[in-house]
Amino acid sequence: MIKDGIINLLKPAGMTSHDGVSVLRRLTGIKRIGHTGTLDPFAVGVLPLCIGSAARINEYLDLDEKRYRCEMQLGIETDTQDIWGNVIASNWEKAASVTIEQIQFELNKFQGCIQQTPPKYSAIRVEGKRLYEYARAGESVEIKSRPVVISDIKLLSYSKNSGRVMIEVVCSKGTYIRTICQDLGEALGCGAAMSFLLRMESGAFTLENAVTIEELQNWKNDSKDGELKEDEADNYRLPTDFSLNYFGSLLLSPGREKWFLNGGYLIAKDVQIMENPFQKHDLESVKLRMKHLKIRENYNLAYKVYSGQTFLGVVFYQPITKRYVADKVFYK
Repeated sequence: MIKDGIINLLKPAGMTSHDGVSVLRRLTGIKRIGHTGTLDPFAVGVLPLCIGSAARINEYLDLDEKRYRCEMQLGIETDTQDIWGNVIASNWEKAASVTIEQIQFELNKFQGCIQQTPPKYSAIRVEGKRLYEYARAGESVEIKSRPVVISDIKLLSYSKNSGRVMIEVVCSKGTYIRTICQDLGEALGCGAAMSFLLRMESGAFTLENAVTIEELQNWKNDSKDGELKEDEADNYRLPTDFSLNYFGSLLLSPGREKWFLNGGYLIAKDVQIMENPFQKHDLESVKLRMKHLKIRENYNLAYKVYSGQTFLGVVFYQPITKRYVADKVFYK
């Protein structure tokens, strides 16, 4: 049976993120499974599911960006900000007069660090309840805006006849694409609602390394006793450290494994630095997200620790004491 790792599920439309977790629990027989970020039920795309100890990486993914391809329908507004909600306003006449130049002009205003007010139908908690719970009960609650970062937003196509607009967005964690659609529609004066959403990337997880439910089900059916085998898991499973692409890497000196696994700190002579934090990333872009989103600044001191090819855990370097102190140990 699979013990830990990450399955990058290609979520189909109509399935909630929790449904995806439930499916993998049934296939693996493992209860400790979580996802790295909710994807709306009618959206499709990558949904990383963390198995076993890999579920503990979630707090390390704050810096990850997501890439979406989205279609919106001009001329309508709904209570859920997508076409599956109840229509609360329409302005087809105004939508018919919108030009591609107007769309591009307004779209450019979303680029960079912005404040966004989440939709009332969302999973954000306010005073212990999800926003969608208040909305379904007909209750009003104050929804505060919050910072998000839009690194890139592109207009891919616009059909004036149908009023459909296709965009691609690269954004920080916590960004609501359907809210971008509504806000753009408001800026254009005609309203807009999201009509399609594909999550193409979530950090290191892409469409290329995603698997479908059918592939996982076929894998289980092909096994002799109906279990997803540990030795066959690498056909679909990604390792726990796969997503920690902002962290540096340390190679542990032979004989120091037990000390580290028991929570011991490391010093310079115990390790060899293989890669520094943020080495493969645009440092200015990373710093901008850290500042605007108020992400803890010591990620620039975070390292993955390896014994040979085996990932053991995560440490944070302490400049004052010159120690690498264990934050989480993953290897058992």
